[in-house]
Amino acid sequence: MIEPTILSRPTYGTLEPRPGRAHLLIADDAGSAAIVDLFARAPADFHESATILSVTKDLSGDEAAALHRLSPATLTACPDMPAMLNTLAGLLAEAGMGVQIYLAGTEPLIGQAMRVVIEAGIDHSAIATEHRGSLARRVQCVHCKGFMDEVTTQPVTCAHCGLSLFVRDHYSRRLAAFQGVCINAEDQSEIVPAEEVFR
Repeated sequence: MIEPTILSRPTYGTLEPRPGRAHLLIADDAGSAAIVDLFARAPADFHESATILSVTKDLSGDEAAALHRLSPATLTACPDMPAMLNTLAGLLAEAGMGVQIYLAGTEPLIGQAMRVVIEAGIDHSAIATEHRGSLARRVQCVHCKGFMDEVTTQPVTCAHCGLSLFVRDHYSRRLAAFQGVCINAEDQSEIVPAEEVFR
């Protein structure tokens, strides 16, 4: 479970079916189980107005098969996050009033998809989220502005500038990332051993 620590830290709920003209569901492999659980609670005709956008590394895997069995109106599998975000932007450009958005999976997926949804002008009240899977973080180095995905250690070495970064709980919704600040700014010869804390 994600423990909220400061006000900017996102909190997540459990996906529940909501009234709407159309339903757009976005998940990674970890979030596919949340989509399956949502469909189990949804009205019988929910699938007729459901579009599922999935980021999956294995099109023949169990997660992809489970989503396919739901028989949504449309199921699109994307090989990676950039492809999914591009496809999502296209779908949102054509979406009309009354669309409900469901985001499920890891924090990087939820954060980056939410940023695209908000930029498309969808009101936050139409967005539901559920965290599933790894607690790995997307981190921005506040010094060089570079981003790193799948960060599991505290501290982490910036992949762009090489600084040792303390990963703060401060979360930027605009950037969909946690902030990393130099942990040894006063004495960079001081080495703080990394420990895996975001699993």
